[in-house]
Amino acid sequence: MDAAEFRKRGKEMVDYVADYLEKIDKRQVFPDVEPGYLRPLIADCAPQEPESFEDIFKDIEKIIMPGVTHWHSPYFFAYFPAASSFPALLADMLCGGIGCVGFSWAASPACTELETVMLDWLGKMINLPQEFLAGKDGQGGGVIQGSASEATLISLLAARTKTIRRVQSEKPELTEAEIMGRLVAYASDQAHSSVERAALIGAVKIKNVPSDDTFSVCGSALKKVLDEDKAAGLIPFFFCATLGTTPCCSFDKLLELGPICNKENIWMHIDAAYAGSAFICPEFRHLLNGVEFADSFNFNPHKWLLVNFDCSAMWDTLAFEPQSSHITP
Repeated sequence: MDAAEFRKRGKEMVDYVADYLEKIDKRQVFPDVEPGYLRPLIADCAPQEPESFEDIFKDIEKIIMPGVTHWHSPYFFAYFPAASSFPALLADMLCGGIGCVGFSWAASPACTELETVMLDWLGKMINLPQEFLAGKDGQGGGVIQGSASEATLISLLAARTKTIRRVQSEKPELTEAEIMGRLVAYASDQAHSSVERAALIGAVKIKNVPSDDTFSVCGSALKKVLDEDKAAGLIPFFFCATLGTTPCCSFDKLLELGPICNKENIWMHIDAAYAGSAFICPEFRHLLNGVEFADSFNFNPHKWLLVNFDCSAMWDTLAFEPQSSHITP
């Protein structure tokens, strides 16, 4: 495919996508297929000779669409809202065309700096404390992750490393393995399963904190669990508070939990994956009160804010500062 054909096929694809979205309400929301439906419809291995674009294009409706769950249908009510918009689709096209890999500033200065500035914009929209913003000289800042699950894992690993370094400085006779064996993370019994998965990947214990009759974790419940574990010689190091739980959109009580975490040297991460976009509205911003006690915060613009998956915004206050050490997150 040369540039001339790319122009032609690109216009065809734009028309197809526009037609798909305009008429999506006419499609059956959930596909009427059985697991394994796709394999018999395509070859066992990649073709030796290329196929025409016309033939490949026909396969979209013939093979792919019969197995698609139409998340953007007005009749789709499962899971959570999935955002999309024509401007976001065009932005995705531009990103794919430029094709830079922005793993460092030098790898693509515009990519790195635009992400930093846009996350400051978004942080200001929900009135995050200044400590979470990069600004011109700030020590905080936001980055885009693929999902809230990734953000939770990253925050847990940072908290683990920070705690290991602190404990080793206080008790140099303890080995890293001994400290690791005593670390405990915490989350609500209503928290998303990704929190438990993060603890499994991080090779640390995790305990559920019982929620109250509103399905929220309160300060007294967390304190009780912490006191029991400290008396048993364990080291609490991480708590994941949830704003907008998956089962029922309940909110943990940050104003009670935050001071406890700060006092106990526990990293508090806030998972607002589902509800976070609502904090842009002034009438809902009070639900985020207490974020000033947190070390990291995350929500998903790809749920409500008309941005395609995957766009999960994560901020931290740089409470974890890398040092020369053999211990790595």
